[in-house]
This record gives sequence, C-alpha cells and structure tokens, in this order.
Amino acid sequence: MFHVVLVEPEIPQNTGNIARTCAATGCVLHLVHPLGFEISDRMLKRAGLDYWGLVEVREHASLEEVMDGAGDARFFFFTTKAKRTYAEANYRDGDYLVFGKETKGLPEELLVAHEESCVRIPMRLESRSLNLSNAAAIAVYEALRQTGFDGLEREGKLHILKWS
Repeated sequence: MFHVVLVEPEIPQNTGNIARTCAATGCVLHLVHPLGFEISDRMLKRAGLDYWGLVEVREHASLEEVMDGAGDARFFFFTTKAKRTYAEANYRDGDYLVFGKETKGLPEELLVAHEESCVRIPMRLESRSLNLSNAAAIAVYEALRQTGFDGLEREGKLHILKWS
C-alpha cells in the first residue's frame, strides 16, 4: 500500500478526486493542516462521491508529524523543480508520495533538504504545473505499475448485451 500526502491542500475538489483515487487503489490519504477548506465541505464530499467509506484518511498538524510516524518508509516529493522524473524513481510498497498546495507547491527548504527524493512529472516549459489530482493519479499509478498492481483487480469483465 502506498501513502499519498497532501501538504496544505487548498481546493476541495482536488482533495475529493485524490480521495477517490486512494479509495480505488487502497492508498492511505494523509492531509496536512492547515487545509484550505473544511473536511465537511460539500465540494469535497461531492468530488469523492460515495467512496469515502473505502479510503483511510489521516489528518496531521504538520509534515514532520507524518514523517516522524512513518518509521523507515521512503518519501518522494513531487515538484516541478526536481532533476529526475517520477518514472526514474523505484517505488516499493509503503512509500509516501508527497504533494504541495496547489498555488505554491512544497516549501523550497524541504525540497533542498530532500533533493535526492524529489521527482517531477515532465511537461512543456510553458506550463506551470499539472492539476494536483491529475499529478497524484499519475504518481500513484506509476508506483502501482512498478509493484505489479498488487492487490488490485487487473482484469475486467464484459457483459454482452443481446439485442432482440
């Protein structure tokens, strides 16, 4: 299982979409305060649809609290300032995928302190960044791909309808 960490998320719809991704994949969602919305926010609940019962959400006062409680787990910090791409990282079960707030990303001092653990999603130079929920989905599914989609349904079933 992977952990998705949102540091001070600001837009409830993004967090709701990420919660839905976590529900579908078995990831734990960590929300680091302060949040830019109330947990009971209507838009947050709407974006997560009826998946809230399937996701484990943990709230934290700080990123340090998350890191201190993670034991020897590894952290990957997603930022537009990284030198290597998310696909170059080697993920393993239990890793933490960390994302910053929509308007500012992760703090510069955090990135400097953990430069070897910073990764980026390639994009055009003219683009500032991707939508937070899209970036989280890309990261989660790359980590899952590398670990063989362990614990996830890999095969769908077609239901053939007969027309009369």
